[in-house]
Amino acid sequence: MNKKLMAVALSVLLVGSFACKKKEQQPVPQAPGAPGMGALPPGHPQPGPGGQPGITMPKGELQVIVPANVKGKWSAVKIIVEDKTTKKAQEFTVKLNSDLQIPNSNLKVAVGEFLPDFKMDVGTITSTSNEPNNPAVSIKVFEGAKEVFKGWLYAKFPAIHPFEHPKVGLGLKEGVKKG
Repeated sequence: MNKKLMAVALSVLLVGSFACKKKEQQPVPQAPGAPGMGALPPGHPQPGPGGQPGITMPKGELQVIVPANVKGKWSAVKIIVEDKTTKKAQEFTVKLNSDLQIPNSNLKVAVGEFLPDFKMDVGTITSTSNEPNNPAVSIKVFEGAKEVFKGWLYAKFPAIHPFEHPKVGLGLKEGVKKG
């Protein structure tokens, strides 16, 4: 009788363990360029053209607003260009809304708006002050005639949505005030 009771108990345990087996958890998708960060939330700009990380400006969704206390106060930005093959970096001062042809490459950086205190919400990108608390510059990168990156470079957070290229690295050092 004891053996029969043990056999029934073991059978119940085995059936119960198979019936209660948890589903395997699927891995959380990772945002390109942001290991360990998980997927970007809805409404947050997604990776740029060709899957390259960057802030893509969805048409009609995000508007860049340069506040009156910032507009016209900054004339240029200092961009660091790293040659990844030689591990050497050069600093270039580039006027806002102008282009930088990167030496020894077919890459051109189109520099747009500079926001000294970058802030993004659901519908807008703006600056909360004219102080360089969170400096960022809007850029587009062209390889030949093809746009390969559209996004922002951040001085204090260079790893957020960085420009990725096998030979060239880009970073924002700082903004240059007018006058």
